[in-house]
Amino acid sequence: QVQLVEPGGGLVQAGGSLRLSCAASGRTFSDYGMGWFRQAPGKVREFVAYTTWSGGSVYYGDSVKGRFTISRDNAKNTVYLQMNSLKTVDTAVYYCASGLGGRSISTYVHWGQGTQVTVSS
Repeated sequence: QVQLVEPGGGLVQAGGSLRLSCAASGRTFSDYGMGWFRQAPGKVREFVAYTTWSGGSVYYGDSVKGRFTISRDNAKNTVYLQMNSLKTVDTAVYYCASGLGGRSISTYVHWGQGTQVTVSS
């Protein structure tokens, strides 16, 4: 079993940056792929980014490609999401997740509680 905790989030102006972190405890963190998803009010949960267990391969949703960067530190059991050039449409609750990985929600087993990111114009 893996527990995921996401401190951070917050309010930022459009064009600004924010870094999210997700700390894992429990079963060996490095066994899992790690992903970030987000869900805006009234919308379905959307794939944001994914990294393989080694961090050697990363993938991004089209809406964040070139602006967001996912990384992980297996020594610290932590995955990060660096968000640059933020837009108001990036406003959502952001979730980290662990599992087999990929773009599909169904391949993730463990989920964090979510953290609110609000981008103001």
